[in-house]
Amino acid sequence: MSLPLADFIHRARRLFVLTGAGCSTDSGIPDYRDADGQWKRTPPVNFQDFMALPATRQRYWARSLLGWPRFGQAQPNGTHAALAALEDRGQMEVLLTQNVDCLHQRAGSRAVIDLHGRLDQVRCMGCEARSPREDFQHALLARNPEWAQLDAAQAPDGDADLDGVDFGRFDVPACPHCGGILKPDVVFFGENVPRERVAAVHDHLGRADAVLVVGSSLMVYSGFRFVQAAAKAGLPVAALNLGRTRADDLLTLKVEQPCAPALSFLL
Repeated sequence: MSLPLADFIHRARRLFVLTGAGCSTDSGIPDYRDADGQWKRTPPVNFQDFMALPATRQRYWARSLLGWPRFGQAQPNGTHAALAALEDRGQMEVLLTQNVDCLHQRAGSRAVIDLHGRLDQVRCMGCEARSPREDFQHALLARNPEWAQLDAAQAPDGDADLDGVDFGRFDVPACPHCGGILKPDVVFFGENVPRERVAAVHDHLGRADAVLVVGSSLMVYSGFRFVQAAAKAGLPVAALNLGRTRADDLLTLKVEQPCAPALSFLL
């Protein structure tokens, strides 16, 4: 436990919490960046490529077919439990997460905004129909049964490290309602967070009296901009993260410890 962090949290009455991939690594979900904020692997798929190129969609869904079972079965860890307990204490204004794993909700958090969407849903880019990712997994397996036998290491956000195979053989189902392109209901790189979601986050930020960043380097602007806005408004900002963050020069407090032990005092 960090005593300065505990004091920071205890003094807050309406805490705006922003979480990232570091919250979920203890649940077996890998993160993207190293301690210096640099990519550990090839950056995630780009929205424009996914929409324009059938080969990109084949590669994405083939890897997702292998990565989804482990991702979908991941369980909340001590960090998620601690933040749910913080909400139960009545100190949380909102929990804004950059993660797409829904583990905060499964741990009991209710005041959650999924900034980048959620991976347990599939969205049609034509008719906007949504369906459970688990149902789509069955459709993928029905068309590509031989792919389930391949071995691949887990990668971030339901992806799998699968190379040296012919993705051109992978059969991607279209929307059963309109024949449109099916995409996970998450915000890809190159895609904008919905305007109304951003507005809702700013409303919560306007009611907060402090900001706590947990497990995020804030290298992605979609999350960093809210810390910028908080600092500009004069709110104290603390970050609990292993390594550099994009907001280091804006922080009131920086704690470089693993998330779960540092927040265990909340349980």
